[in-house]
Amino acid sequence: MTSINHLLSAQRPFLTDGGFETSLFFIDGFDAPEFAAIVLLDDPEARQAMTRYFDRFLSMADAAGTGFVLDTDTWRGCVRWAEKLGRTEDDLLRLNRDAVTFAKEIRDRWSARVSPILVNGVVGPAGDGYAPDQLLTADAAQTAHTPQIEVFAESGVDMVSAITMTHVGEAVGIVRAAEEAGLPVVVSFTVETDGRLPTGETLGEAIAATDAATGDAPLYYMVNCAHPDHFSGALASGADWLRRIGGLRANASRLSHAELDVAEELDDGDPAEFGRLHADLAPLLPNLRVVGGCCGTDHRHVGCVSHHLHAKAAA
Repeated sequence: MTSINHLLSAQRPFLTDGGFETSLFFIDGFDAPEFAAIVLLDDPEARQAMTRYFDRFLSMADAAGTGFVLDTDTWRGCVRWAEKLGRTEDDLLRLNRDAVTFAKEIRDRWSARVSPILVNGVVGPAGDGYAPDQLLTADAAQTAHTPQIEVFAESGVDMVSAITMTHVGEAVGIVRAAEEAGLPVVVSFTVETDGRLPTGETLGEAIAATDAATGDAPLYYMVNCAHPDHFSGALASGADWLRRIGGLRANASRLSHAELDVAEELDDGDPAEFGRLHADLAPLLPNLRVVGGCCGTDHRHVGCVSHHLHAKAAA
């Protein structure tokens, strides 16, 4: 059985990490343009901080007896970001390769204790993940994201995930690029405080449109970069599309994206409440495969989620 099949057939959700960028920038004190942690791969001290960061989460997976989805540091790895980051496209693609190598090194250190560990090539939006400055067509998105995804395929990732997607066109383009590269793909949409995508679509509408345009190609869908309160109402609907939701990576903060975009301090919310909210949401999602966190979350938040979904279930 392949690692992907283990993920899809697991009786309990795999773990993943939390707010990677917010941890590096707000907690560890590193700095990079455009929230682009990928450029920190050239900083030995930052790499050490990244290693410590992932070790905390893998330790929890070890204790919980679950598999782990190990993200690459590539959310800002699309070649469209190269100019803003002061890099050439070739150098940004080199950093994508380095990110996969770095993730594999972490996997190798933990593989005897946590199994399986899937290396997940993270594909972020080509524009602003909070307020899309342009809505890409599927064709334009496929062209924009293909170079990064081809690097992932050449470097041997297990899967790719389109994270913080704000509109269907970009999601469809990434799915098509992943299919062309022969990689399993996941799509994660972000929503505003009203539970809708920034474009106004509901989660159900976005999932249906993406499935229709790709022949149901995504392994599953996720919701990320929003507080559970922002999308819990949609998940309580009991609609058929909920079976397509396989992952949750919520924000610690109840602030809107506009408020988070200008925040100078980290709002880490309440980790214990974060865990309880996931305990309420999990029964609504019959095919939940992965749980972790997003902006403002760290090992405390994901640990509380694991306590409710893993430790209590085992007891």
